[in-house]
Amino acid sequence: MMRGATCSHQPTPTETHEYLKWLSAAAASHFTAASGLLHMSVFSQSFSPCGRFLAAGNNYGEIALFSLAAALSPDATTANQKPVLTFTAHEGPVFSLLSTDSVLLSAGNGEVSAWNWTELIKKNVKPLWTKRPNYKSSLEIPEINSMAINPRDDSLAIGAGDNNVHILDLEHGAFKVTLRGHTDYVHCVCVREREAELLSGSEDGAVRMWDCRTGQSVHCIEVHKYESCARPQHGKWISCLTTDSDWMLCGGGPSLSLWHLRSLSPTSVFPLSGCQRRAAFHQDMILAVGDGAFVSHCLLGGEVKGQIPCTPPSLNTLQLNTKSSEHRVLTVGGGSSKIDVFTNLSYRAFSLSF
Repeated sequence: MMRGATCSHQPTPTETHEYLKWLSAAAASHFTAASGLLHMSVFSQSFSPCGRFLAAGNNYGEIALFSLAAALSPDATTANQKPVLTFTAHEGPVFSLLSTDSVLLSAGNGEVSAWNWTELIKKNVKPLWTKRPNYKSSLEIPEINSMAINPRDDSLAIGAGDNNVHILDLEHGAFKVTLRGHTDYVHCVCVREREAELLSGSEDGAVRMWDCRTGQSVHCIEVHKYESCARPQHGKWISCLTTDSDWMLCGGGPSLSLWHLRSLSPTSVFPLSGCQRRAAFHQDMILAVGDGAFVSHCLLGGEVKGQIPCTPPSLNTLQLNTKSSEHRVLTVGGGSSKIDVFTNLSYRAFSLSF
């Protein structure tokens, strides 16, 4: 009788209301999570000093830490393709990530933070420090889009949305100089170590070469003014820049092009459609990503050897793991919650996912 009485209980209006509130909250939470994944973009990546972990930053200010050792294991499951740690690093997007021998550096809106790799691997999330460049106005919070380490003096070059390159002395934790010359947003920076030079690319269409010892601009290359590189329909902005000794790769609005830095002239222009956002030298090839769901493989002479399909519809970041022969992979991310992993450059092996 008691069991029958229990089964016949009708919920009160209050109970019904509370249940509907819970159901609505659960549905909203599920929708928010699904919507977040749908609109996620991965902007940055960096491998740990040991090469066993990958950090990735997204447009929600989160950094995810993935175990490559687990994901590449013969016994790996889909669970091993998920982060071992996810945490909020910045209020805005994580535009840039960079690793030193011991710390992970992350850059967002107006600030750079340092995280101890050993502690992150133990899932202890606490920044060692957070620094803000000396902006003209206290109300100004420009994006920090790119970072590069200069091993000559243990400094960090920061390309920012205030049109400047800021140099942080990592040993003393203080900004020591600001490189001024660009007239618009700085998208990318890289170091030409042997020549003690720093290169920066900007929305203003220029690649500037700076003497690291004096802080002076020694050359300015306006890529869009070279007929072979110009693409007025895409604009003049420089979004990717990298060097290898006497050679420079740059692109964005102008076509991706290879330059000889001693003669300051383009030697190869690559016939890639859309804007390239990241490029890298790899052995006797060039790898590039940007508009389009593929990694372009280019030969130094200018030919496009192949385009390998990827999961995200467009790509922002490309990273080669050279820190571990056991976990030597290429990872690419962009307009998706997924990060594609290539164990062989010719095909995607699997995807990591936020």
